[in-house]
Amino acid sequence: MNPMNAPVRFDTKIAVLLRDDLLVWQRLNVTAFLVSGIPTVAPEVIGEPYRDAGDVTYLPMFRQPVLVFEGSKELLTAAHGRAVSRDLAMSVFTSDLFATGHDAANRAAVRAVATESLDLVGLAVYGPRNLVDRVVKGAAMHR
Repeated sequence: MNPMNAPVRFDTKIAVLLRDDLLVWQRLNVTAFLVSGIPTVAPEVIGEPYRDAGDVTYLPMFRQPVLVFEGSKELLTAAHGRAVSRDLAMSVFTSDLFATGHDAANRAAVRAVATESLDLVGLAVYGPRNLVDRVVKGAAMHR
């Protein structure tokens, strides 16, 4: 096997868990928002910039896969609780954020709701692989 194509087993995992009743555009939008914060707490997840044969440079991306899962509202609530109890880096997207128009309004909408009452439609978790696996336990890989 070519060393450039050899599989790499990372010690950490990036996982996104989406509620299974979201529309396609919502799933894509929520996923993009959720993963955007991970490099701010874990800059090591970002690889080097890309460059094509014409010497055009492109932005760097995550150095490891982002695994996307789906589950019920109840599963998201349970996963959220497991992530909080394990003190993992996590981002959340609540149903209220579909009605806001900018970052400050998003943060205010989350701030207005008690932790146990968040109407989660998605979350992203980053941390040690075994802990992230426990957080998303019971979720199916996104289809």
